[in-house]
Amino acid sequence: MSRDISADQFRAAMASLAAPVTVVTCYDSAGTPRGLTASAVSSLSLDPPLLLVCLDRGSRTHDVLTSAETFTLHLLSPENEELAKKFAGPTDQRFGNVPLASGPSSRHAPQLADCALRLTCARHDVIEAGDHTILVGRVAASDCLGRPAGGLVWHHRGFAHARPVEVR
Repeated sequence: MSRDISADQFRAAMASLAAPVTVVTCYDSAGTPRGLTASAVSSLSLDPPLLLVCLDRGSRTHDVLTSAETFTLHLLSPENEELAKKFAGPTDQRFGNVPLASGPSSRHAPQLADCALRLTCARHDVIEAGDHTILVGRVAASDCLGRPAGGLVWHHRGFAHARPVEVR
């Protein structure tokens, strides 16, 4: 094969791939909470427990996240659409009126109170790939908040709600 498909063709194809909607947070060097919405997220390894987050290099939060020693990945539920939009909006307004949780992991990275699951990670690796950076995190803590099963996903350029299929 000699050439790539166009960016528009690739974007249209990827719109068919449902992806989890998450918020990734960290503290910057001054201790200020920073974060963004991310949907290119995946588990990577069981031993050691690794996950990956793909970050657009054009994001204002990119450099802070890729240089942070620790970060937290928040899995969002269907009730969290507004939270996802907030962290995709203006950088200086992302944490406004967003309740934060306290606990042992919150000193390492900001912990959003309203989410289905929090995974606190140590930066394991940073890999440049095209116009994105792959941030690999080693999972050090998991906080499942007992929310009903289901997740917020991005599919066909909009939010969708994933729910488990009922067993009959």
